[in-house]
Amino acid sequence: MNSISIAVLIIVIVVAAVILALLYRRRRANLRSRFGPEYDRAVHTYGGRMRAEKELQQRAHRIEKYHIRSLGPEEQHRFSENWRQTQARFVDDPTLAIREADDLVVEVMRIRGYPMTDFERRAEDLSVDHPHVVRNYRAAHAIALAQKEGGASTEELRQAMVHYRELFDELLETHPAGMPEPRR
Repeated sequence: MNSISIAVLIIVIVVAAVILALLYRRRRANLRSRFGPEYDRAVHTYGGRMRAEKELQQRAHRIEKYHIRSLGPEEQHRFSENWRQTQARFVDDPTLAIREADDLVVEVMRIRGYPMTDFERRAEDLSVDHPHVVRNYRAAHAIALAQKEGGASTEELRQAMVHYRELFDELLETHPAGMPEPRR
């Protein structure tokens, strides 16, 4: 090889490396934007960006295979009424209300088309389309488990209801007046 061929080869390698770096940076930015706080949680959970990004992409591909649908007006009304009753029950029996809230969230997910697997898989699936409220789901679930295993304070149970409500509203795709719709 002559010096011109070597120079061209080096230029091609450098250009290819720059393009790959830019593509990788763009992919990272897209994942950070799409998954929001879930991106950082995944990096922490999986021990690094590469593994986290691979996991987040797998979640997104998995969700594409599901047939997620919106609820009809009657279903939204029925679930909203069920939620109202559950929330009213909180005053007299917070523990029961928390169990019912969790059951309602799971039922809405099931009807919308999310597979009903273990809790962590449900949370991962939710993180694809609802990254800003999935942390609420995890927090509410942790409080519900604490209540089962020995008790949670009334304030913690109240916070769990607030978390479940935020997720519930997003799953129902209802947005109270004055509240912006979630980013997708």
